[in-house]
Amino acid sequence: MQTRSEFLNVSFSALHRVAQTACVTLGLVASATATAQASETRAVPGRGASPTQTSPSAPDATAVKVIRIAYAVAQNSHYGAGVDAFGRELAELTNNRFRVEHVPAGKASGELEILNKVKSGELEMGNTSTGPLGNIVPEAKLFDLPFLFSDYAHARRTLDGKIGQSILELFPKYGLIGLAWSENGFRHITNNRRAVIYPADLASLKLRTMENSVHMEALRTLKAQPTPLAFPKLFDALKRGELDGQENPLPVILASKFSETQRFLSLTQHFYSPCVLTVSPALWATLNEQDRYAFKMAARAAVRAQRDRVNADEFSALTALRASGMQINTFVDTNAFRSALRPAYERMLPGLNPKIIEEIRTFR
Repeated sequence: MQTRSEFLNVSFSALHRVAQTACVTLGLVASATATAQASETRAVPGRGASPTQTSPSAPDATAVKVIRIAYAVAQNSHYGAGVDAFGRELAELTNNRFRVEHVPAGKASGELEILNKVKSGELEMGNTSTGPLGNIVPEAKLFDLPFLFSDYAHARRTLDGKIGQSILELFPKYGLIGLAWSENGFRHITNNRRAVIYPADLASLKLRTMENSVHMEALRTLKAQPTPLAFPKLFDALKRGELDGQENPLPVILASKFSETQRFLSLTQHFYSPCVLTVSPALWATLNEQDRYAFKMAARAAVRAQRDRVNADEFSALTALRASGMQINTFVDTNAFRSALRPAYERMLPGLNPKIIEEIRTFR
């Protein structure tokens, strides 16, 4: 039996071989089979032509299937914007045979629970960050390494290109269908004790993290005290003073009203946080060729909308958070953080193939 390290080493070596032999860019959606590629030249139901009958057979045009998409933050967020766009596009492509229903914070569980419910078929779809994803798809932890991406453009190109798409191809063997990589954003640290400018400023801070071994090991390397907690419980834990702080992208900090519980915001940009749109294999198995194509095209629309909302919120969030009373530290010694964390990559992700890291860093 392989050890965990041996498994990851094999997995990342296999991933590297896939990445080097894959097509230059496979688009925003999960890699298409030859059948799905052929379907792109056909008319999609709802856009003026009769669909070709495939197995499973075309659904009853009069039936409306509700697709519940769960996510762990407020509906008036970038997550909600992505789900809105997915629903509009899917309805148009399928003559309204599918209707999307939001399951946001307050109705949804934490992200790991969402992913497990999608996997089991209890939920049709999820729109989650990669925070807990590595607990199900180990190879996805690659994107959680600190200071892996230089900026948003670099991250998006990587996820939309051969490396990102090759990881989506692995989802089915873990019981999930990955439609597309979307976006949560670069993560920043908030807390109630002090401004975080240098790595030493994190010493002894009790910070909420996602259920993510890479993130927790990175924060331990910086002498912080990472404390995993499901996102729906975070606001109340901060309010009660059970934690010193947390780390999230600016749109999440704004939408979740963390300024009501946190004094300092430091623009550390230490982790990039992708999102992924996942589908239950149970639902996927019921879809015919044209409907699968429609789901993939709707995922493209969702990714565009969610990234656009992140772009907009990045500009507006700082103004709004400053007006709410937060002390915002725009200067952070990023080089010091990077120097402290990059040598610890192997400890964060045992078995990691360093060639993959170099390929990502130089990918343009």
